[in-house]
Amino acid sequence: MPGFAVELERYGGRPALLSGSGDCLSYRELAARADARAAELGGGRKLVAVVAGPGVEPVVTYLAALRAGHTALLVGDDPDRTAPLFETYRPDVVVRPGAGGPRFDESDRGPRLHPDLALLLATSGSTGSPKLVRLSGRSLQANAESIAGYLPIRPGDRAPLTLPLQYCYGLSVLNSNLARGAAVVLTDRSVAEPAFWDEFDDLGLTSLHGVPYTFELLDASGFADRELPSLRYVTQAGGRLPPDAVARYAALGASRGWSFHVMYGQTEATARMAHLPPERAATAPASIGIAVPGGSFTVERPGPDGVGELVYRGENVMLGYARSAADLGLGRTIDRLETGDRARWRPDGMLEITGRASRFVKLFGLRVDLDEVERMAEAEGVRTVAAGDDRRITVALVPAGDAVTGERLRQRLCDRLGLPPTALRVVGVAALPRLPNGKVDLVGVAALPDPPDPPDPPDPPQAAVADPVRGVFDAVFPGRAIGDTDTFVGLGGDSLRYVQTALRLQRVVGELPSDWPERTVAELRQGARPPRRWLPVETPVLLRAVAIVLVVGSHVGLFRILGGSHVLLAVAGWAFARFALAPARPSPTIVRTAARIAVPAALWVAWRATVADDVDWYNALLLNYVLDPEAWGYWFVETLPQILVLMALLFSVPAVRALDRRRPFDLPVALFVVGLLGQFVDDGDNAFSLRQMSVHTVIWLFALGWAAQRATSGGRRVAVLAGLALAVPVMFAHEPHRAAVVAVGTALLLVPTLPVPPVLVRLCGLLAGASLAIYLTHYALMSALTGLPRVLVVLACVACGVAVQEVLTRAGPALRASVRIEADRAADLQTGAVSRLRGLRLGRAAAQHRAVEVDHDGRVVPVEDHLPDAGRSAGA
Repeated sequence: MPGFAVELERYGGRPALLSGSGDCLSYRELAARADARAAELGGGRKLVAVVAGPGVEPVVTYLAALRAGHTALLVGDDPDRTAPLFETYRPDVVVRPGAGGPRFDESDRGPRLHPDLALLLATSGSTGSPKLVRLSGRSLQANAESIAGYLPIRPGDRAPLTLPLQYCYGLSVLNSNLARGAAVVLTDRSVAEPAFWDEFDDLGLTSLHGVPYTFELLDASGFADRELPSLRYVTQAGGRLPPDAVARYAALGASRGWSFHVMYGQTEATARMAHLPPERAATAPASIGIAVPGGSFTVERPGPDGVGELVYRGENVMLGYARSAADLGLGRTIDRLETGDRARWRPDGMLEITGRASRFVKLFGLRVDLDEVERMAEAEGVRTVAAGDDRRITVALVPAGDAVTGERLRQRLCDRLGLPPTALRVVGVAALPRLPNGKVDLVGVAALPDPPDPPDPPDPPQAAVADPVRGVFDAVFPGRAIGDTDTFVGLGGDSLRYVQTALRLQRVVGELPSDWPERTVAELRQGARPPRRWLPVETPVLLRAVAIVLVVGSHVGLFRILGGSHVLLAVAGWAFARFALAPARPSPTIVRTAARIAVPAALWVAWRATVADDVDWYNALLLNYVLDPEAWGYWFVETLPQILVLMALLFSVPAVRALDRRRPFDLPVALFVVGLLGQFVDDGDNAFSLRQMSVHTVIWLFALGWAAQRATSGGRRVAVLAGLALAVPVMFAHEPHRAAVVAVGTALLLVPTLPVPPVLVRLCGLLAGASLAIYLTHYALMSALTGLPRVLVVLACVACGVAVQEVLTRAGPALRASVRIEADRAADLQTGAVSRLRGLRLGRAAAQHRAVEVDHDGRVVPVEDHLPDAGRSAGA
């Protein structure tokens, strides 16, 4: 039996388990609770299935099983995944958490258990495979002591358990802290929630533990700017963190007084096998480091490059696998762990993983068997091939079927695997990509282009929606099986869906919290309140709607309130920071955003150039600033894409991306300063510059909108207002009305929401969503309607733009599908040409009576070049 469970009493009254609300269970009390639970489990030696969940009870049951000499089986709370395990292994007792206390389901069919068997854990993440890892009490204790030895765990520490208990990484946090008499804080909050950080400060937490996805959430939530005086160390495991992120977090920790520990492990080794010393993270960020205390590595059968199979030995290695109930009676069947990873020794003595030797990938801390994914799809009645890496899985569906079939399969697989929607995609293909030797080209499968988005259906009638919140998500994300745990961010929401989702939710929920994109469907439903007399609307949405009306009204002559386009530019900066910079590599997203503005603008203006005298070909090229700056009607759709292209180039530099994550407010401030200096660039009598319409004269405004989105503290908000007070009076010195509009509009970006009468909420959404279409089309329509009352002209221009946007929204998916078909045809032609070329090369080699094959790069190489020495000598 592991000592950390048996010897709880030795730490007496020290805090052992704490909740986010501050409730505390001491070590003495935890031991008493565990013994009482052991008595409830009954005598004899049993297989105790512990259904993990939030709260104290699953931890108490797990420790009770260990203290009483039972075998614990830790599982999640999803019946679809636990049912096959229970059917295969027939636990004596299943203990489930419940509102009135744990529930016990007993059976007398339990299997025979080996005396050394203490714990069973699932091995392939959540793929549903019945294969389990058999762990001994000695392995559990050895690994807990090993981790507590190289991590700076102290008796007074408080570690948050943010990872599932049934996941070996989360379990190791519990075990290693209990082994040192530290406190473990049980929380079901995400690091993306502000309430988590309130708990962190209130309870004085000393460590933080996460998988790669956790660190993406930390980046997005401004972790680098948080002041956490109690934090002493941060750990990362559960998959490979990019080397630049390792170096960045190590540097951040060094500057803030905490250490950063990268770890490598597998369930088969209880939890951890290697750790990267914090002082080596800067010089070896791609390495997994050295073996944990008590363990050792060998690289077997290395090639000329030193790469071979990584094998681990240590007391924490499992007893072996279990594939049936009969296997639970087995003792140790292995004494070393073949990790399935390919690795090499670095000159500095560190180990570096170079790839995988098997069909496993690791996403969000879950090890997923791609063969198992294919078997799951087969169970759904479809034929697929799965490929991918530690970033995303691609499932090729043959035959393609329709978009709804693919989307349903994707959602079903994500649910079964426990993966977020962005981690897996299903791509329908008429035929699988193949290598010249006839084998499926797995690299080609992983590189298949994304399927076209399904068309957005019209809003469902409110009366027909049993769950209004889920009905909103169903309408915005058609074809998805929306669950209570889904969030707008997790579903891949972008700036275009942001507007329609926010406004639809406000109609059914009422006031939305500022962090609603990160809140689950269930949380939004629970927070629903009856609609108020005035509804809060997201300020950027309202500003886009008001600004486009000001633009049209001023151009038509109904009134003269200038500055609407400049406000739109500040809003564009806000949206750029909120959505375009969210991905780890934002440049492709920024380019796509620029294209969504530039392409329709260029096409529209090109048509206008053929029918109107006030538009010429250089307007269609979006080069008016260079070629004829006297015509400035479409300046906004020219200048904004140019700014975005500059941003894409800027964020293609890794150092810039790293700086943005470390100091998210400093970069837009620096751009603001550069933009102010741009006012002194002399480009003659260029009308764009004279009217504050060229890139170098307005990028400061884009930067202020960006800074407003990043202004998460009072000091930063004051800095944005100071920037406005400094720049606006100078830039628009001769246009006080425009200066006032720009100043007020940009300052309002610091306010999350503004109240609007419910009757206008829908109108705001329509205007904001169609602002680009209104901007482009209103010039043509106002000319055609000359002579009508100006208020009617304005209404007609706005209505026309909304109608155009609606048509484009519905026609967009079909157009993208058509473009993709043509691209596939071109790819097929290219593939055919390459295949014919390879065939000629193979024919020449065959004429020389040589055995050859084609490698992944398309090179013809002799077969013997790929054979090991033993194979050659045997005449293979």
